[in-house]
Amino acid sequence: MAKVTIIGAGSVVFANRLISDILSYSELKSTFFSLTDIDPVRLATAQKMTESLIQQGGEGARVEATLDRKEALKDSDYVINLIQVGMHEATVTDFEIPKKYGLKQTIADTLGVGGIFRALRTIPVVLEICRDMEEVCPNALLLNYTNPMAMIMHAIQKSTSIKSVGLCHSVQNTTEEIASYLNIPLEEVEIKVAGINHMAWFLELKRNGEDLYPLLWEAMDDEEIYKKDKVRFEMMKRLNYFITESSEHMSEYTPYFIKRDGLIKEFDIPIDEYIRRSEENLKHFQASKEKIERNEQIETETSHEYGAPIIHAVETGNTIEIWGNVINSNLITNLPTDACVEVPCLVNKRGIQPTHIGDLPPQLAAMNLTNINVQKLTVEAVLTGNVDYVYQAVMLDPHTSSVLSLAEIWDMTDELLEAHKDLLPPFEKGRNL
Repeated sequence: MAKVTIIGAGSVVFANRLISDILSYSELKSTFFSLTDIDPVRLATAQKMTESLIQQGGEGARVEATLDRKEALKDSDYVINLIQVGMHEATVTDFEIPKKYGLKQTIADTLGVGGIFRALRTIPVVLEICRDMEEVCPNALLLNYTNPMAMIMHAIQKSTSIKSVGLCHSVQNTTEEIASYLNIPLEEVEIKVAGINHMAWFLELKRNGEDLYPLLWEAMDDEEIYKKDKVRFEMMKRLNYFITESSEHMSEYTPYFIKRDGLIKEFDIPIDEYIRRSEENLKHFQASKEKIERNEQIETETSHEYGAPIIHAVETGNTIEIWGNVINSNLITNLPTDACVEVPCLVNKRGIQPTHIGDLPPQLAAMNLTNINVQKLTVEAVLTGNVDYVYQAVMLDPHTSSVLSLAEIWDMTDELLEAHKDLLPPFEKGRNL
């Protein structure tokens, strides 16, 4: 019986998906789920949900729930991280303070000033989780789903001994979208993808060995298809390759799209999108809680998330391929060796085995570096306690620097540091004016 600990299990919609996926495998139906969260109401809801899922599809599976994180982690084989430090209230702050300075955002969970401050709140907590793991389950595999993915994984793999991989669904989602644009079956699409999280590139796109890019260029000329994905198609025009994350995400990883209202309208960029999603998530939780309390059956369906297939592959020895976020141990040779990269990984009883890519096309590496610079400075801010790195990370952010002056950046960062101070690590006073 494998023990799977879910931290942040109160994210019941996503936890439902992962638990359902695990129980869909006959070899994993006796899994022991250990749930933990800092919110007792959410945790109780997650426990009841898991009990219901086990009744529907678990043969010998069992669940425990505890507010004691270290107890939940004890002797675990796999740890799934779903936390969101500060929850909805902190997210609103990440949007509202920059907006006062004229800085608009869409998602703000991966890069940009919102992504930076989410990392500053989250990395210290994740490192505490890793310290607990080093003590009570040192051989467990950490599967991280929490954003900002690259910054969190960079910090974990730079400063802890824990085996870990960062998991996203942008490769799976985008491959499905490309298949739909080309009107071909998903299972016939062959891909080679590498880069960084949310900015990885479809280096190869084939069907039966034949290059599909000419068809994708033709599809882009179809107005109905183009308007579904304007930013990504526009970037493909300029860089010659399609990217893994959505147009709304990509719009705020660059200096090109959100700096003027005309561009926002032209490219249909949904400002404040994550605030709306966060509000919907709160509604989803409440609806799920009420349904669980009425003892109604919980809907289950398998997803394309990588978590369950990884656990299954390690437990059974079957080899699979996933796209994982790992430290760049000379995998992509023209990106920094201490950056976090997203590359194909083989998984079996030997665990996560990243594959070598070599050089990216130089224009793609250059675009990745604009994001890596921000990621590395943010991680350094947490690991060293030097607050100067916070200001400098915001200063180098592509979108922020396309809108605000240096003085405005410093003032905005001052205000965000003050607003979030109870959720941030202690920083030494820097040399900033």
